[in-house]
Amino acid sequence: MGSTKLHAIRINVETHFVEEKSSIEHNRYFFNYTVTISNDGLVPAQLVSRHWIITDANEETFEVKGLGVVGEQPLIQPHESYTYTSGTELNTPVGSMHGSYQMVSEDGTAFDAEIPMFILSMPRTLH
Repeated sequence: MGSTKLHAIRINVETHFVEEKSSIEHNRYFFNYTVTISNDGLVPAQLVSRHWIITDANEETFEVKGLGVVGEQPLIQPHESYTYTSGTELNTPVGSMHGSYQMVSEDGTAFDAEIPMFILSMPRTLH
């Protein structure tokens, strides 16, 4: 029997500093993140809710929990992906995010898909 899992979710995140929404003089740094959720498993899985842990450079931590992502609870078929873009604001130019998506597969099994930690960082500028 192969090593393919019934429930296997792979998550990739790309980040982007949004200068036009940020206010550096007021310590407000806005970042967009684009998440691609790939179902590498054998059964369809629906994203039901999310749990984010956001940490800024001062070690202040914020938790965000809620249903779905960007107003949706996508059902992701095997070998397919779902991509969305959202954003967050920090009080520091650098921070990190990680967490999990709560999933339910078509067979009724509930499981968490871990979101690996990624860095939010304002690009350095030369003057």
